[in-house]
Amino acid sequence: MSFVDRMLRALEEHKERAFVVEIRGERQATTRGALLRAMVEDARCVLRAGGVVPGDRVVLVAANSTQWIATDLAVLAEGATVVPLYARQAPKELAAIIGDADPRLVVVDAGLDAALAEAGTSAKRVSIDSLFPGARPEPTPAVPLARDHVATIIYTSGSSGEPKGVMTTVGNVEHMLPILDAKLTELSGVRGGNDRVFHYLPFCFAGSRMVLWACLFRQNGIHLSTRLEELQRELTTARPAYFLNVPALLDRVRTGVEKKLGERPLPIRALYRRVMEAHARERRGEAGKRDRALLLLAERTLFPRIKDQIGPALRGLICGSAPLSEDTQAWFERIGIPVFQVYGLTETTAIVTIDRLDAVAVGRVGHAISGCELKLGEGGELLVRGPNVFPGYFRRPDATREAFTDDGWFKTGDQCELDTRGSLRVIGRVKNLLVPSSGHNVAPEPLEQLLVESIPGAQQAVVVGHGRPFLSAVITGALEPREVEAGLNTVNEALPHYRRIRRFVVTREAFSPENGLLTANQKLRRGEIERRFANEIAELYA
Repeated sequence: MSFVDRMLRALEEHKERAFVVEIRGERQATTRGALLRAMVEDARCVLRAGGVVPGDRVVLVAANSTQWIATDLAVLAEGATVVPLYARQAPKELAAIIGDADPRLVVVDAGLDAALAEAGTSAKRVSIDSLFPGARPEPTPAVPLARDHVATIIYTSGSSGEPKGVMTTVGNVEHMLPILDAKLTELSGVRGGNDRVFHYLPFCFAGSRMVLWACLFRQNGIHLSTRLEELQRELTTARPAYFLNVPALLDRVRTGVEKKLGERPLPIRALYRRVMEAHARERRGEAGKRDRALLLLAERTLFPRIKDQIGPALRGLICGSAPLSEDTQAWFERIGIPVFQVYGLTETTAIVTIDRLDAVAVGRVGHAISGCELKLGEGGELLVRGPNVFPGYFRRPDATREAFTDDGWFKTGDQCELDTRGSLRVIGRVKNLLVPSSGHNVAPEPLEQLLVESIPGAQQAVVVGHGRPFLSAVITGALEPREVEAGLNTVNEALPHYRRIRRFVVTREAFSPENGLLTANQKLRRGEIERRFANEIAELYA
């Protein structure tokens, strides 16, 4: 029985269970097991009528929804390969990826069809709505799947080049799902079918897909965000036990809480300031009796109120995709919401390491999952081997060879540290290392995190200076030069000379996928940023 069979059986055995709940403000639109299973069968019939046969590729480019989930399951059940794409990506980029994927069929949100046609997509397209005519045929068994069958092809973000299709096999997925089942049971304290999971990240990303599949594998429901701009309201409605996050959202949540506290009466503002100062001393190991008494008071009064505003039922938050600020992680821990970090890549079926509940260390991303081996290669690059590692890139044999060492270890491209207990810390991308004219190797990511933390109002930062006499930064936000200079002075005081940021450029426009300066999953497009600000950067070194 494949993981697809198991998920379909869960729908059949639990006909009345709420498997998908779309959150629409304060309302909840529920799809139970029987209806979702019928939707899957509806879609399978339409896919077959459209010529889809086992081994074909089907592109799915649509927003998260119950229909998205039913389509995903239908393609898998037909023995075809799902190629999920980011619906908000530029149509020309989508068209290029669709051309590379060479699909039998493209399933799209109705609003995207015309844009894809204009961008030059020649592949056959159907609206996702058309897959669900309401015929509701009797369920039929899924097509048997071998372990080496490619279940999905997920295109990488393309932060340093053209996107490549990462092939994920049935064997990759079936190794990962029991691991996630055990970890989520540990986190929530209940077995599958009973925990409330909220999700807002697009399913086209590897981590999101594994959350979805883990919920179905565990015979559990999933609550879907439908309007990101109403995320706080949706969380209040969903009351989740946990959900997957990216660091940018956690940073925004913390900033939003502190902004609201800054608008409260003076006694509350003063209390919060004193509590945070005590918290900082506690982290440095310098807390005295007064600090501990103040923090104990906050644990009984202030922190529970903050936690209730974020999520009163939260047992914890899961965070991945990019480095999380140590300050932000420690802040959530202190108010009573533990943050469990996950590290992985699309090429590793989303996960390499996960925090252990009894061994969470701020700034580290956990220990290797079962069956996965880790070691450090040249320049501290993390190398990975195990059943979670992908077989290769779609139709790119040269890129596949380059991704592995001669003895079969996958090269992550991440510069890391491993302690004696096997706990991992990610420093930055090996290829992002800057080598100024002093000859020192500098990882930009830690410096960028320091800048955003030390300059109030700074949204993003990119450090530049490869081959230059010193380092500089491009910083986004509504900032005055004196504010940036004050933050730089704070940062530079603790740094050796070769890591100090000497000059800067400020831009009010944030980096985003829409302006081409972030990838779809919020990673910096460094090369594009340097090209966009080439003149301003050149002036810094004139």
